[in-house]
Amino acid sequence: MIQLRSLFLSALLLMSTLLPAFAQNADPLTIATVHRPPFAFTDIPEPRGFSIDLMRAIGADINREVTFAPQGSFSDMFSNVMNGEVDGAIANISITTEREREMDFSQPIFGSGIKIMIPNEGSATSIFAALFTWDIAVVVLSGLALLFFGGMLMWVFERRVQPYFDKGAREALFPSFWWALNLVVNGGFEERVPRSAFGRIFAVLLVVSSLFIVSIFVASITAAMTVNALSSNVNGLRDLENRRVATVTGSTSAAFLEANGLVFADYASPDEMFNAFEAGVANAIVFDSPILAYYQQTKAQGTARVLERTYRPENYGIVLPSGSPLKEEIDQVLLKFRVDGTYDDLLRKWFGNIFTPR
Repeated sequence: MIQLRSLFLSALLLMSTLLPAFAQNADPLTIATVHRPPFAFTDIPEPRGFSIDLMRAIGADINREVTFAPQGSFSDMFSNVMNGEVDGAIANISITTEREREMDFSQPIFGSGIKIMIPNEGSATSIFAALFTWDIAVVVLSGLALLFFGGMLMWVFERRVQPYFDKGAREALFPSFWWALNLVVNGGFEERVPRSAFGRIFAVLLVVSSLFIVSIFVASITAAMTVNALSSNVNGLRDLENRRVATVTGSTSAAFLEANGLVFADYASPDEMFNAFEAGVANAIVFDSPILAYYQQTKAQGTARVLERTYRPENYGIVLPSGSPLKEEIDQVLLKFRVDGTYDDLLRKWFGNIFTPR
């Protein structure tokens, strides 16, 4: 009996030694991801980031090796999950009811939301930008062209009867323009009153039309500065109607903008979206708050600011095929990490003071 008991204990000891090794040698988990700094950096040989480190820690805890399969877009990532080509996906994936109808989600791994980012515009910059716009340039150039044309037309009428215009065409270019400019601005020169019948009629028409020209010019500048002031003062979604808004194709931010009836340009990736913002093609971004905060702190260099208000709070999760047996294991590990400090350590490592999850 004693010998049987010793044999039984030895077998238990052997099994306890071998089981972890067997578990570790199980098939590795293949997890899809996309390039979303600081959650996932896939533009390097070995992916890294908050979500990547979290998934590796989960794999180590359940004794499963984790390999990552970078994808070009969220739609590609989701397709691979639903087709069973990967075991799951992780990045900054918002948990939504639409997605939960087709896939399973883990417990939340990050609290986020949608925010607005705009250029960090100073008052001097705003005035300069308001005055030097394409619309105002068109008005100014059109006005100068009309003055030049009017002056040369007056030269045609007056060159034989008015000494001031008694010049060749090339020599009369600037004097004729100067005469028309003074006529519009100052009412003309008393000593250079037109003498021909056509010249006098044209001068009267030019003075009367100049009232409209000046009014249009002033109104154009006022309107441009008013629009610029409204655009610079973004306090809510309605203020975005005066902005060129950008977001990422297929994101929850795009769905949010559509639901609110706002016009926007969608880009294939955050990198393309930020490039458009830096180039001035877009002057407002609506997207995930931690992504915007990370960009503001690491790339914007004081040229952008993220507004305080959060629209539509969201949670990120690990997405899994529907009915995946991994869900229970992953949820238990995530709860464990919240308690033992592993989760907080990863937050400090990747975000520091950049962003605090809600």
